[in-house]
Amino acid sequence: MSTAIEADPISQEVIRIQPAKGWMPLRLGELWEYRELLYFLTWRDIKVRYKQTLLGAAWAIIQPLSTMVVFTLFFGKLAEMPSDGVPYPIFSFAALVPWTFFANAMVASSNSLVQGSNLLKKVYFPRLALPISTVLGGIVDFALAFSVLLLMMLYFGIAPTWNVLVLPFLLLLAFMTSLGVGLWLSAMNVRYRDVRYVLPFITQLWMFATPVVYPSSMLEEPWRTLYGINPMVGVVEGFRWALAGTDTAPGPMIAVSTVVSILILISGAFYFRRMEKSFADVV
Repeated sequence: MSTAIEADPISQEVIRIQPAKGWMPLRLGELWEYRELLYFLTWRDIKVRYKQTLLGAAWAIIQPLSTMVVFTLFFGKLAEMPSDGVPYPIFSFAALVPWTFFANAMVASSNSLVQGSNLLKKVYFPRLALPISTVLGGIVDFALAFSVLLLMMLYFGIAPTWNVLVLPFLLLLAFMTSLGVGLWLSAMNVRYRDVRYVLPFITQLWMFATPVVYPSSMLEEPWRTLYGINPMVGVVEGFRWALAGTDTAPGPMIAVSTVVSILILISGAFYFRRMEKSFADVV
């Protein structure tokens, strides 16, 4: 005689996975958990940047150096643009070194999601790692161009002052600005692909809105301080003041630029996180 044993139903918990709505927390702790991936993405960007190029990393020096020569001939010699009492080659190159870092980092971070579309579709990782790694990779180019700037200062007999201690902060300010703008544009570039066509125009217009070929001392207060609403104004004038010892100390201007840069970075990070849930579907 057999007896049937009735099995108790097994209770199962149902988990529904769905995209979050509205604004999302930044969850920056994930970046630390994926720090090795961030390192490899940065190293990959550095290696790929000049792969199969004839001059390699020398382009990091040629680009700002050739621009400096053109600016010196047309603005320094022909237009006789004032240069705050320092030789115009130093005046322009001290601005071009941080500006070139910012411009290249902004463009690279803006295109980072589209160029990394295959990676976005295959595996999960903090999407913030892509634009951050491209900006970090530009520091190598900055270091190469900065070494040339120091050699030029030695040639012109210009000795740096103790103001050079603020250079790491100014580089951080340029990093924050380029990353903040890059977060905005990279998230927009996923959905609106014509952003990449607007980037050259934005870069060119922003350069002429920044005192690269002319000094901000041409403006009087309070307009000179308000000029710092453009975050790169504080960076460029800060580099000249720290390295060439110009008399126009840009303290208030740097303060305004710092506040604006922080606002751009924070707002860009939250906008990036808000749009992140649709990257893999749209890219």
